Amino acid sequence: MEAARARQDVFQAIADPTRRELLGLLGDQELPLKELTRHFTMSRTAVSKHLHVLADAGLVQERKVGRETRYRLNADPLFELKRWISYFDRFWDNKLSQLKYYVEADLEADPKPDSNLG
Repeated sequence: MEAARARQDVFQAIADPTRRELLGLLGDQELPLKELTRHFTMSRTAVSKHLHVLADAGLVQERKVGRETRYRLNADPLFELKRWISYFDRFWDNKLSQLKYYVEADLEADPKPDSNLG
């Protein structure tokens, strides 16, 4: 009986800068391992291992074309990340509102531009 492989966590998969760069390279096109390896100073095997982590997280799909394996981005799992980050947008919105209030209050206190500055 084959044990089911645990799916890699999306957050862990994108934690590595090399894997994020691979996702960027695959954003607009399907590429073979040979072409992806050209963008890195590491070995083909190391790039392949990074691709397998991304594939385990569902972020990359593999397709055999003859003897060559081609990789392409599957962005669907990134929605989990987007939802998580969106939760924290409210904190940025709050900070921007505070900045707007601060700037507008400062302008009301000194409405004339300083002619000596320019």
